[in-house]
Amino acid sequence: MWLEYLKLTWITFIPTLELRASIPYGIFISHLPWLKVFMVCIIANIGVGIVVYILMDFIIKVLTTFAPIAKWWQNYVARTQHRIQRGVDKYGEWAVAVFIGIPLPGSGVYTGALAAYLIGLKFRKFMVANIFGVLIAGVIVTAICLTGSGISSIFIKRM
Repeated sequence: MWLEYLKLTWITFIPTLELRASIPYGIFISHLPWLKVFMVCIIANIGVGIVVYILMDFIIKVLTTFAPIAKWWQNYVARTQHRIQRGVDKYGEWAVAVFIGIPLPGSGVYTGALAAYLIGLKFRKFMVANIFGVLIAGVIVTAICLTGSGISSIFIKRM
């Protein structure tokens, strides 16, 4: 039984999957109680966000030691900050929370942590966004799974 919860945690750690895959896996494949699945996946996903945000500075410093990557990174940051600055000034961490909370490909804690890093969001504000965003995503995915809605095919690949 603990092995199944460990699998849920590992699935949650995969950048393109996160909660979108681990919650359906726990409910439909492992047949675990949905509340326990929800709690394990939420805690794991919040933890991923924290680790990614903390390591982001180190990762960027290592990667930008290479001149071509450093030049590309500087241009990328300047363009991104220019594009999103107005929204960030207006909504701050709540925009990051909504971005993390939308359970679609390309969103989630990995990209949310990168976005927070790019806009210079302080750790404390990122934590608020991370927790609320993960809760939003977890509630949405769990609700879709539990209602048996056909929309769950967005999140689950039938074999």
